[in-house]
Amino acid sequence: MELIVAKFGGTSIGNGEKIKKAAQSVVNEFMKGKKVVVVVSAINKTTDELLNIVDEATEESVTEKQLAEIVSMGEMTSVRVMSSAIESLGVKSEYIDPYMDKWPIITNSDLLCAKVNFPETEIKSRELMKMMDQGIIPVICGFLGRDENGYITTLGRGGSDITAFLLGHCLKADEVIIVTDVGGVMSTDPNKLKTAEKLEKISVEEMRDLATHGAQVLHPHALKYKDPKINAKIIGYEHGDLSAPGTEIIGPSKNEMMKTTALNADPISVIAVVGEEILTKPGILAELAYTLSKNDINIYGVSTGQNSITFFINTHEAEKAHEILHDVVVENENLSSLSLGIEISMITVTSPDFIDTPGIITEITEPLCRDKINIVEISSSQTSVVIFVDGKDGKKAYELVRGVLE
Repeated sequence: MELIVAKFGGTSIGNGEKIKKAAQSVVNEFMKGKKVVVVVSAINKTTDELLNIVDEATEESVTEKQLAEIVSMGEMTSVRVMSSAIESLGVKSEYIDPYMDKWPIITNSDLLCAKVNFPETEIKSRELMKMMDQGIIPVICGFLGRDENGYITTLGRGGSDITAFLLGHCLKADEVIIVTDVGGVMSTDPNKLKTAEKLEKISVEEMRDLATHGAQVLHPHALKYKDPKINAKIIGYEHGDLSAPGTEIIGPSKNEMMKTTALNADPISVIAVVGEEILTKPGILAELAYTLSKNDINIYGVSTGQNSITFFINTHEAEKAHEILHDVVVENENLSSLSLGIEISMITVTSPDFIDTPGIITEITEPLCRDKINIVEISSSQTSVVIFVDGKDGKKAYELVRGVLE
C-alpha cells in the first residue's frame, strides 16, 4: 500500500476554509487506498505573534525551556484542528504532540535548535505504522521534538520541512509532499519578477543551495533526510489536491549522500590579471571568462581582489590561456598586466553534513596549518569545500584532509 507524508505550511492552513480544503485533499488520497501521515506547521503567523507577545511580556528574560514550550503552542493547535477537520469528513484521525508516548521525533537537548537523534526517531516512528494499519491518519506537529528528559525542543525556523522528510525517511514512504503558498519552485521570487516561471524539476543540490541563499520554499536542512528512493515534490495549496503537479525534487545522487575527498587528477596553474581597481569596472570578469570559454578552456576557480582577477585552469592549457588573455590585457585600457604562476593542486571535500556543521572549514584546514602547508585559495558551497595548495604539497594535503572525514 502506497504511503505518503504530506506537510502543510502555515499559509496553506491559514484559516478554517484552507484547513478544510487541506483535510479534504488528505482524505481523497486515503480513499484511494493510500496510507497518509500529515505534518502541519503553526497556522499562519502564529509563531511570530507568540514570539512578539513573549518579548513584550518578559522583556527577553524568558528561559529556553519556557520559550520552546510557548512557541510549540502554534503547532499543538494546528494538529488538533487538522485532525478534527479530517474526522469531520468521516475518516479516523489522531493528533500527536510531544507530550504523548507515541511522539516520534527524538532530539538532543539544544532546546531551540535541536539536532535529531535519528536511531531513536526511527524506532519511535514505528508507532505511526501501527496507527495507519488500523486505518487512522496520524497528524503530527512539525517543527517540534522531545529530548531524553521529556522537554519540548524545536528544530529551528522551517523545521516542519525537516519533520516531513525525516518521517518520510524513517517510514520508507513512497512520496513526501510539501504543500505551500506557491505552486512549486520558481525560477526566481515571483514577488520580485513577474516573469518568474515554475520549474518542473530541481535537484537536491540545487534546491539546497537555493534555500540556503534565501529562497523560502524549503528548509535546506530538510534535504539531509531526502532519500533518493522516495519521490518528493512541492505543490501549491490552491489545488486542494495532493496529486497535483508541482516541482519534483530529484535525488540526491549517491555522491551527494557520501563524504568524499578527491585530489584533482591534473595539475592546475594560476593566471593572475591585474589592473587598477578592476573589481569596480563592469564587464572585465565577463570578458576574460568569455575569452577562455570560446577557446574551450575550463575554469576550475576564480578569485577576485580590488586590483586583480585570478583564474585556476588546467596546466596543460596554461600557455594557451596565457597567450589569449594577454591579447585581452593589451587591448583593454582597464588592464595592465598578467602573470602565469605556480602549478597547484586542487582538493575537493564533499559532505551533505557540511550545511549544518559550524567550524567545518577550520576543521579541514587545521591539519594543513600544523604541517605548514600553504593554502593558495579556498572556496566553499553548502556541501563542499575546495582547497588549492602548492603542487608539491598536493598528495600530502590530500591525505591530511581525507583524515578529517574518516
